[in-house]
Amino acid sequence: MAHFARVENNIVKQVIVVSNDDCGGGNFPESEPIGQEFIASLGLSGDWLQTSYHSNFRGCFAAAGWSFDPNLDEYGEFVPPPTIEPDDEQ
Repeated sequence: MAHFARVENNIVKQVIVVSNDDCGGGNFPESEPIGQEFIASLGLSGDWLQTSYHSNFRGCFAAAGWSFDPNLDEYGEFVPPPTIEPDDEQ
């Protein structure tokens, strides 16, 4: 299975699963444009970027609310939101 993240203004809005058969075997980066074409054929609009469940590319697996930085690495990376440390003063 391949996974694709819908990205708006560099923020992940949604992640879906696409069969490897529908994206040229699932081997990134060749599979990404084939998967994008398949997703568009389903009537799903937006910018869809392939993400790796096992974090083999693009840093880590995307999740809704995460950001995408196109300037990191060769293909960009998904970045989790910053961790908010609890306030020690109570």
